[in-house]
Amino acid sequence: MPSLQNGTMVVVTDSEKALFLINLTDAEDPNLDVVRKDEEENPPDREQSANRRGRQQESSGARRYAYSDTDFHELQKDRFASDLADKLYKMAHKGRFESLVIVAPPQVLGVLRDELHKEVSSKVIAEIPKTLTNHPVDEIEKIVKDDLAEMGDAA
Repeated sequence: MPSLQNGTMVVVTDSEKALFLINLTDAEDPNLDVVRKDEEENPPDREQSANRRGRQQESSGARRYAYSDTDFHELQKDRFASDLADKLYKMAHKGRFESLVIVAPPQVLGVLRDELHKEVSSKVIAEIPKTLTNHPVDEIEKIVKDDLAEMGDAA
């Protein structure tokens, strides 16, 4: 059964922000302390792309094709997950945590899961598919504790 033991790291992310928390107490009464905050500006794609969609006319006939633009906003979200995975690897390698709980929207969890180094993924005790980046720490503590308890009950 996953639980928030002393020293468990909880990462709350949404592909633009990441909050790194460490549990200073035990699973019964978790006390999550903020050890790091990362935030990256990621404006909407319309503010990041400067050009109109490219067009090509077929050499024989009157057909025209539009090339799809790169979605810079989505690209930055993927890059954020990759950077987060690198940070977690460095922290794990330095012994900053023994167990890890990741809280993120389902899509972000999927991208992040693919990016995690095996040294980090072996320390993941739970993944919680929720968006909690704008919640206060005391609410995050309660939600994570409750969700981990539900996981234990379901096992």
